[in-house]
Amino acid sequence: MKYLCLAYERESDLNGLSPEEWASLRVETLDYVSELREKGILIEARALRSATDASTVRVRGGRSLVTDGPFAESKEQLGGFFMIEVPSHAEAVRVAERWPGARHGTIEVRPIEESLPEETRYPSG
Repeated sequence: MKYLCLAYERESDLNGLSPEEWASLRVETLDYVSELREKGILIEARALRSATDASTVRVRGGRSLVTDGPFAESKEQLGGFFMIEVPSHAEAVRVAERWPGARHGTIEVRPIEESLPEETRYPSG
């Protein structure tokens, strides 16, 4: 099954790392990405630019509302994602636990729908 892992982080925490700490975390992350690719688990991984570079788009009543910045003010922002394919949710959580950024933020692990459900967007169960 495929899972999208969303990496939330505090920009100020990462910017507060010393150059040596950042270099170490960066190398550790790139090494883990390589390991997951070699095992055939990783489908894609990307970092996102700062939420200050984001635009939020809503359409209500036929009118488009575009706001600069993130959707919500929060301490943590979506900093990147990685998509994996593993046999179970438990295995997806184990992969997320080893993601180096999990020590500095939060990894949300979500199963991917293979198709958009016909009966309702979010079926219970």
